[in-house]
Amino acid sequence: MKLTWIDVRSLKNAKKAVIEEAVHQRIDGVVSSSLSDLKGLPPTVKKVFLPQGKELPAEFGPADVVILSDRQGDAAELAKAHPTIEFGRFVEIVDADTLEDACVASREEKWALLLFRDPTKIPLEIVLAAAAKAEGSIITVAQDVEEATIIFGVLEHGSDGVMMAPKTVGDATALKAAAEVQPAELQLTELEVVRTEHIGMGERACVDTCSHFREDEGILVGSHSKGMILCVSETHPLPYMPTRPFRVNAGAIMSYTISGENDRTNYLSELKAGSKVLAVDVKGQTRVVTVGRVKIESRPLISIDAVAPDGRSANLILQDDWHVRVLGPGGTVLNSTELTPGDKVLGYLPTADRHVGYAIDEFCIEK
Repeated sequence: MKLTWIDVRSLKNAKKAVIEEAVHQRIDGVVSSSLSDLKGLPPTVKKVFLPQGKELPAEFGPADVVILSDRQGDAAELAKAHPTIEFGRFVEIVDADTLEDACVASREEKWALLLFRDPTKIPLEIVLAAAAKAEGSIITVAQDVEEATIIFGVLEHGSDGVMMAPKTVGDATALKAAAEVQPAELQLTELEVVRTEHIGMGERACVDTCSHFREDEGILVGSHSKGMILCVSETHPLPYMPTRPFRVNAGAIMSYTISGENDRTNYLSELKAGSKVLAVDVKGQTRVVTVGRVKIESRPLISIDAVAPDGRSANLILQDDWHVRVLGPGGTVLNSTELTPGDKVLGYLPTADRHVGYAIDEFCIEK
């Protein structure tokens, strides 16, 4: 879970409401240059004192964390004098020298609060690499929720947390949501193929993502919202053509797949550049990937029916071609045109019906 701090220093009339929202949303820290703003906050919120450009007080009152600016006291000496308080360092990165200061702070301090003035995220990448084995936490200043989302993903692991100054009520909620977008592990099921049928022409979708799939990874696709089969990416060698490790030849355009956002599904026909889909491996581990394009073309199609041990079923309609593949137990790669009754494939069997992609508890029959 990524850490979320809100900076209330610039807030005036909305300060009280934003702090109440932050407490309600379980924001990890409230940051202020005034100790009075930190009084009365519950123990679930870290009280962060940032006296930037101000003389340090003799005592730090309710503060849990004090972030020091350049030449604003020695953290080690202050920690000895105030053993119940954690100290950190604020660094504003504007050039090579301050970038080195940020690397040192990130390696040595309990808390490193970093403000990058340039829009590029390359300096943050350098800091994260320099502090890869450090025990402290790196908090990076974000201007808005969109930038916070990017910061969380830099070098795949991202910054440990983000500090953002809310402009209005609702921003703290959005920041917390961005920090929590970590897709859950799915419980995959072994399904037994019971029938295959060549069903003629139709349109199928190749989903080309902006990510490199692993050999045991693909996306879940199904004709019904409560039964999907794991379609492997084109990471495995093929005759006559190079591998395309970004692509999943996913199936007929009316098929469902799982979106990377809001626990919803999308039809393959709805996907476009910038859409999010859920990549899934044979262990059920997931990650969100971004769609770069979707190629929809007319091709012969094959229908595959499979059932779970408890009787629930899944159907998948794929391009009727040997090189289109699905995954079986243990990451076995299975050519779709060679599937026969009795073969085992990996699938996912959600329990909820869907309405415009969202889970809903209602009467619904798909067949």
